[in-house]
Parts: sequence; structure tokens; C-alpha cells
Amino acid sequence: MKFPALGPAALIAALLATTAPLAAQEMTDAERTAFRAEVRAYLVENPEVLIEAMTALEAKQQADQANNDLALLRDNAEEIFNDPASWAGGNLEGDITLVEFVDYRCGYCRKAHDEVAELVKSDGNIRFVLKEYPILGEESLIASRFAIAVRQLAGDEAYKQAHDTLIAFRGDINTETLGRLASDMGLDSAAILARMDAPEVTAVIEANHALATKLDVSGTPTFVLDRTMVRGYVPLDGMRQIVEGQRAG
Repeated sequence: MKFPALGPAALIAALLATTAPLAAQEMTDAERTAFRAEVRAYLVENPEVLIEAMTALEAKQQADQANNDLALLRDNAEEIFNDPASWAGGNLEGDITLVEFVDYRCGYCRKAHDEVAELVKSDGNIRFVLKEYPILGEESLIASRFAIAVRQLAGDEAYKQAHDTLIAFRGDINTETLGRLASDMGLDSAAILARMDAPEVTAVIEANHALATKLDVSGTPTFVLDRTMVRGYVPLDGMRQIVEGQRAG
């Protein structure tokens, strides 16, 4: 069972052609040993075949992921882009919507914050939606509860102020610091703190977690741009290229 010098694609075809009939009739131990030895020898002599195979596999996995993401976005578009429980800003009539799943204790969310703000501002035609997605412990959870309570009681402008403050905050997040933040914002701190445990606040967080599960979102930041999901932090220039690609798509 000797293989001629073949290219990667031809080798794969040859292996399939050789192994398919052998699957129907069992190899002897000697045949199996010889077959494995020939394959191993070829790969040792032509290691670039492995690199090509890995590259092809990675490309296929990326394509499969993109196709799967596209189906998920299509099936859940209303919850992703038009959920009234999520804050929306930027250009509300923009030609593209950027959604971010965010956790206030996430270092990469903090890193992305100013760059996303610059992207939305400099582009001028992006509608920006925030999804509260606390996954990094108790402080993440109470920070999100606070932000949602602020929005429900004081509106979108107050929510954005609270969001920007929380994403930049470096100290411990607890009821004392949140009460002080509410007071600094000119809000009724007692009312905000009381609202944090309301069923209406819990419902927002639970809905966002359920949506994240459906979309296979496991970390923050995760971005959705119309027909694309971006899992993780991407620098400003990269985000601009993604936006351009969506518009051209």
C-alpha cells in the first residue's frame, strides 16, 4: 500500500478512496499497520499538509459559526434590536444598529467603552443599544440592578449617566456607594435602592440572560451588528471595518 507523491487535496481524496472500501471489509492487522505507517511517513515528510488542513478546518469552523450566528440573529431579531427594556441611543434613525452585552466589572467592557462611544459619535449613523448582562459576580449584578432601576424611575438620560459612571468606577460596588451615586445624580437614592430588587428589574436581567443563552453569548463584551456577532473586544479601527462591512454587505 504505497502512496505516490500527492498534493494535500489529492491525498485526502486518496485516503477516502482507500479507506471507504476497506471499511466494508476489515483490514488485517498487517494492512492496518502498513496503512498507518504510510500516512504517518507522508505527513512527516510533508508537514505543510497539516498546516493546510488546520487552516481549512479553522476556515470551515468560522464559516459554520457565521452561518449559525446569522440564523440566531434572524430568529431573535426583535428581542435583540427592539426590546423596549434596553436603553437605545446614538442615532435612533441610524442605518445600522450596534448592540452590546455589557458587565460593569468587565475590564474589556471598560476598555471598549470610550472606543464604542467614539465609533457611534464619529459615524453619526449608528443606533446603539445596551444589554445589561451581569455575569462576573455579585457586584456586577447589583450594578446592573442599579442602572436598570435608574432607567425605570428616572429615564434614559439618567440611565446613560449611571452607565457611564459605573463602567468607569474602580471601587467596591455596594448599596452605600450606589446610594451616594444616586444622590450625586440628583435622584431619590432611597427610591432607587428600593427599586433595585423589584420584579420589573429582575425581569430585565433574566430576559437578557435568556437571550444570551439562545445566542451562545458567554462573555462580555459581546456585540451584535445587524448580521454579525462579535464575541469579545475589538479595537476601534476593527469595529469601523466591521460596520463598513455590514453596510457593504
